[in-house]
Amino acid sequence: YDSIQRWVKAWKANVRPGLHQAFIPLSFRPGEAYQFDWSSETVILDGVAMAIKVAHFRLTYSRMSFVRAYPRETQEMVFAAHQEAFLAFEGVPERGIYDNPKTIVDVVYHRPL
Repeated sequence: YDSIQRWVKAWKANVRPGLHQAFIPLSFRPGEAYQFDWSSETVILDGVAMAIKVAHFRLTYSRMSFVRAYPRETQEMVFAAHQEAFLAFEGVPERGIYDNPKTIVDVVYHRPL
């Protein structure tokens, strides 16, 4: 058993060096990307609790954020939120990073290889 432990330890050190230090760097150039996601919140309006959706944008380089509340999470509201965010940011980054774009994408078609 001891000889197997020594062999595995040596193998891990030689075959998989630095595995314990693996990470994905999150560094971005200015204007490279933004992140978008929705959250569900409850607000009190005129004494009545209401569920709302909040669109969240964050520029990946500066970490500048933009949030806007909507009554629902629909495609029209996604487009409106993007328009408002890009106006507030005074520009459009090169790409967007989306966690779960189900309100943006209706259908994904796959071509056979």
